[in-house]
Amino acid sequence: MASEETRAVDTRTAMSPTERDTPAPVGASETTLEKGPARAWATRLVVAGIVLSAVNLRPAITSLGALLEEVRDGLGMSGSVAGLLTSVPPLCFAVFGVMAPRLARRFGPAAVVCAGMAAIFTGLLIRPYAGGTAGFLAASALALMGIAVSNVLMPVIVKRWFPDRVGSMTGLYSMVLALGTSLPAAVTVPMTHALGGNWKLGLAVWAVLAAAAVVPWIPLVREGRERSVPAARSAQAQAQAQAQTPASASARAAEEQPPLRITRSRTAWALAVFFGLQATAAYITMGWMPQIFRDAGVSAGTAGLLLAVTMVMGVPLAFVIPRIAARLPHQGPIVLVLGVCGLAGYAGLYLAPAAGAWAWALLLGIANCAFPLALTMVGMRARSGPGVAQLSAFAQSTGYLISIPGPLLVGVLYQHSGGWGLPIALMAGLMVPQMVVGVLAGRDRTVEAEAAAR
Repeated sequence: MASEETRAVDTRTAMSPTERDTPAPVGASETTLEKGPARAWATRLVVAGIVLSAVNLRPAITSLGALLEEVRDGLGMSGSVAGLLTSVPPLCFAVFGVMAPRLARRFGPAAVVCAGMAAIFTGLLIRPYAGGTAGFLAASALALMGIAVSNVLMPVIVKRWFPDRVGSMTGLYSMVLALGTSLPAAVTVPMTHALGGNWKLGLAVWAVLAAAAVVPWIPLVREGRERSVPAARSAQAQAQAQAQTPASASARAAEEQPPLRITRSRTAWALAVFFGLQATAAYITMGWMPQIFRDAGVSAGTAGLLLAVTMVMGVPLAFVIPRIAARLPHQGPIVLVLGVCGLAGYAGLYLAPAAGAWAWALLLGIANCAFPLALTMVGMRARSGPGVAQLSAFAQSTGYLISIPGPLLVGVLYQHSGGWGLPIALMAGLMVPQMVVGVLAGRDRTVEAEAAAR
């Protein structure tokens, strides 16, 4: 299979001039920006927006994982309630992520991502001080809502603004996201100690990073609004002119495509289940791995560093894996390598959690790179921009829905068994079907072809 960059270029080349110049169905406002200096200026803002947004998509989760014991004590949470807290991220991603394409069509992807960053800022700022477990959960849900819509729309924005550099930009986005995942895990505990040991302040400080991510999107949203009316008038005039030509009816009929019934595609389902199982492993790791190490006698600061090591493995690998995957006709071998690393890491956590802590953290960090691989496969398993948007929303929303019970079940097993044997066995058991469906999702085919054939 050709690389995703080549496929993107071929798709654009195959379009008619009208198709290339007409905004795509999902949030077309930013595509109306002019060429030349204005376009270059907007492109730089988009790159800055992608980078700052990506770095804010995980601190709400990993900063909490590092201080979960302090939060539990401060709010009086049981182990089961703490498990519910670690299940909130996938629940919000499933519920709110499915809304992202519709919101993007209505307001434009840039506007939705801008609002998402503002929601992250607000949620992170108020959740430590919301009062009680219910307020903490509600404020966390607000932040996670912003993360959910941005999760879905990042591949859409990359596909639209950089159609000839999808692999490179996806790698950059995934690498920065991994950095934003590992940084809070590493520095939240020492930063909290430097701030006087106040866990509320240690969590709230991450709102500053989210505030910075709002800034690049504001000019893009304003620019899109200013140009949307003239662009709409121009498109309407062009449509009227085409309607006067004899060949216009047949041309428009040829351009119209039947709606993509994504649920008819076996690859879409395989990718959704793969996404869900890798998300289950990731959120169990982010939410519970520091506690596993702390219960094994590792200090809180070292446990946070171990989680950071797990997350930071994604920084280089998230840039390399998409580029390798885009050049392979089948991504199954990468899925298997990542899965074997995960099984080895879980075995180490069970047999010698403290003695080999750094090795297990490295292995689980490699296994967690199934996330950038899943994002890459989303771009490779659909031919068009709208197809990518639909597949991204389906795979992520369905996948996160699948992942909801995992962290909660780990908390229940931990509380009622009094140890980590059963939870770790569950994690290892889920890795096997993840490898199976990942191999199926990695096959060289597209969801459009499968949906049309059934």
